[in-house]
Amino acid sequence: MDAISAKQSPATDGLPPERRRWAVLAIFTALAMAALDTAIANIALPAIAADLNTTPADVIWVVNVYQIAMVATLLPLAALGEIVGHQRIYLWGLLLFTIASLACALAWSLPTLLIARVLQGLGAAGVMSVNTALVRFVYPSRLHGRGFGNNALVVATAFTLGPALASGILSVASWPWLFAINIPFGVAAMLIGMKTLPQTPRAAHSFDVPGALLTSISLCLFIVGIGSAAHGTSAAVVAVELVGAVIFGALLIRRQADHPAPMLPVDLFRRPMFSLSVATAVCSFAVQGLAFVSLPFYFEDVLHRTQVETGFFMTPWSVVVGIMAPIAGRLSNRHSAGMLGGLGLLLLAIGMALLATLPPSPSVLDIVWRMAICGCGFGFFQAPNMKAIMSSAPAGRSGGASGIVATARLIGQTTGAALAALCFGLAGLAGHDGATWALALGAGVGVLGCVMSFLRLTVR
Repeated sequence: MDAISAKQSPATDGLPPERRRWAVLAIFTALAMAALDTAIANIALPAIAADLNTTPADVIWVVNVYQIAMVATLLPLAALGEIVGHQRIYLWGLLLFTIASLACALAWSLPTLLIARVLQGLGAAGVMSVNTALVRFVYPSRLHGRGFGNNALVVATAFTLGPALASGILSVASWPWLFAINIPFGVAAMLIGMKTLPQTPRAAHSFDVPGALLTSISLCLFIVGIGSAAHGTSAAVVAVELVGAVIFGALLIRRQADHPAPMLPVDLFRRPMFSLSVATAVCSFAVQGLAFVSLPFYFEDVLHRTQVETGFFMTPWSVVVGIMAPIAGRLSNRHSAGMLGGLGLLLLAIGMALLATLPPSPSVLDIVWRMAICGCGFGFFQAPNMKAIMSSAPAGRSGGASGIVATARLIGQTTGAALAALCFGLAGLAGHDGATWALALGAGVGVLGCVMSFLRLTVR
């Protein structure tokens, strides 16, 4: 144990191998917990509604408040990590997430559960805002591709196992145990992290509290506006929310025009490699959102498959992502992100087009191999792109870059879900199948991301 309790000094080029293994265990355990929690809560909603005697419309806030709390605080916490140290934000975030998990398990009403979920979302934001920044400092530069590939593997595995794990727990226990299971893992990750995580460089500037409030309000209004559009809210309400997001965002940019490290990292977006990599990330997660919202409806309503069969059909995507992510991560140490990411998104677009053109009565194999192509493309893209985002930012701005990685994921997934809802609405009016339209649109968004990725080959 001496190897993992060595005195922590500011990270230079990664940690020694044994200490690195323990640090990675702590980082990825917390990441898996945060990623699992959304999927687990989705599965538990009917049980929670029945137990707490509430309606399906009200219980959906168990998921919504968690996501809103995360998106509102990702960038402020990432900025704070650059000032106080990424490891401190991680540890305090993990502590809050673990305590909030206990509060969720003990909740006796919907309001108490919602309060606990807000706190849990804040804790998850603390973990995810600095996740990729810590990976950058834990792994030596020559192994960054492997580190980011392992990061993508953990997220893919968590999303794959989430529904099955939740269903398994609910088959033998009540819904509070879905949250209680986080507690021992959270405590273990915290104890290991306290001994192994590296101290990271700290910025000299102070934390901009008004800037943090503007950031949170702008991102909240944007995500809520997109969600409102997806749920058919009136155009006037959606317009107010989105215009409000633009106004508060503009105020933020104006306020931090002379800031050395703006919370919304405009300084990093001036770097073509960074901005193109973030844009392609948003495209990739928008495609994922389009697919994961539309495919269950397609399998069950169009193909008349059961829920169990639908779960089986969705699995190959995540499984192949888990296989391809580490491979792509290693390749990214030798080949450009523009080329690898472009090929990955091209493959993802082809897979979406193949799903959109499935025959009227496809066999199981017809569906599975198409889903596997999508997963292969999505997994091949993620690690090289994450490395491109982080390596195009200076070490001192790792927090801002890390926050953007997580924010791009949430914005992409939310946008994809909203576009899928739009496709269902328009197709319904025209008497067509909305899921097929959504899959075709996903193929188009994948092509757009592919073009932007290849543009990175022209950037030095």
